[in-house]
Amino acid sequence: MPFLPDKQPRIIIAGAGIGGLTTALSLHAAGFTDIHIFEAASNLTTLGVGINVQPSAVLILRNLGLLPALKSTAIETQELNFYNRHGDAILSEPRGESAGYAVPQFSIHRGEFQILLLDTVKERLGSDRVHLSHALASFEQDENMLGDSPKDTITARFVRKSDLALQPEIPEMTGDVLIAADGINSVARKLLYPDEGPPRFSGRILWRGCHEQEPYLTGASMVWAGHADQKFIAYPISGTSMRKGKSLVNWIAELRVRDKDDPDLTPPPVDWTNVVPKSKFEGPFQDWQCGGLSMKQLIDDTDKVYEFPMSDRDPVDRWSFGRLTLLGDAAHAMYPIGSNGASQAIIDAEALTACLSNNPADISLALQQYQAIRLPPTAKIVMANRANGPDHVLQLAHERAPDGFKNIFDVIPREELEGVGKQYKLIAGFEMDSVNQKAKETEGQAERAGLKSPAKWTVSEKSVRG
Repeated sequence: MPFLPDKQPRIIIAGAGIGGLTTALSLHAAGFTDIHIFEAASNLTTLGVGINVQPSAVLILRNLGLLPALKSTAIETQELNFYNRHGDAILSEPRGESAGYAVPQFSIHRGEFQILLLDTVKERLGSDRVHLSHALASFEQDENMLGDSPKDTITARFVRKSDLALQPEIPEMTGDVLIAADGINSVARKLLYPDEGPPRFSGRILWRGCHEQEPYLTGASMVWAGHADQKFIAYPISGTSMRKGKSLVNWIAELRVRDKDDPDLTPPPVDWTNVVPKSKFEGPFQDWQCGGLSMKQLIDDTDKVYEFPMSDRDPVDRWSFGRLTLLGDAAHAMYPIGSNGASQAIIDAEALTACLSNNPADISLALQQYQAIRLPPTAKIVMANRANGPDHVLQLAHERAPDGFKNIFDVIPREELEGVGKQYKLIAGFEMDSVNQKAKETEGQAERAGLKSPAKWTVSEKSVRG
């Protein structure tokens, strides 16, 4: 790889979430080796709930050698089914390989996915490159930080979050580039945009839980039910449970708690690690039954429920400042609609790696190019998600037939109904023909590079397929 000057650039990543870890793996696969990841948490565990990874992002992970581990850990999603609150079927869409994609769509436990990525980073880059309990506090590159002629280096400064961490403290590190993948409450973004304030609250709260039960529908089906102000989502997320003949079902109950015309967009204070009482939300879902699921039973059978205000941030017109750039939620936090948040962070990682690989001697230019590639489409997705994205079919059915229907096409013409999803796929970048063409062009890339998943995450193909 033609590095100029004749040395490896030091790359500092703030944040060991899905975006930061995937970025490290992508950069390493491209030949970068001097990579350090700093994470505010003192311990990374399999906490969290389910997420989806779209084929466009799964293809990137395939090319990083992670497909066998994902197949053994996650569920290869087969279909997405939309229902109204009465359980009437609105639309059923095949997903992933069942829809004709060359790679799957995965439903996976977010915590397990993060630890899979972390283990792979440690195996390929070394455990000493991951620095826990280090939160980004500030950075410095020159007095004209927002200008176009920064110094040759950037210094990131960190604060120790816990004295229990086993690794030595690193108060600061100087490198050639700083990638801020530090989430929706990004410190880097706050320093760049000090007047922005807190995330923008949608007025809706998500209550989330997981419960292992008997499989429903195909055993790999997603259920989306309700409308914009009251919604219930469920899908299985565990390959391990599947091989036992069970389904670990991730579910989300969503309710509007603040009027949509309320000018106060400040999210309510919550701690997503705290268990909350079901009495806060369960009442409106008592009679819901959709796709072979009783929402009441699923809620009742779940031991622990967590609370998440549904928030995003307004798109900004700039991510890259000299040798600093934003990535993932720090750059484009969006509502969890359309199964897109994690996928867009993974796509960011690939795009940033390509730009740095093509311009190793001019990092500022590379970061500007990355911004030009990724900022416009993600800004469109943020706004599309505010308009309910593909979930808009739920709202159409609710508005036109609030008391239910026998045939959805008596309520919404087929072309209009199917057009909602098609349009969103184009906006979100997982239109099938383009994904499949790229899959064909990059076939065997991981094998040629000798990239493999950590063995503990991969079971035999026979076991995966049952």
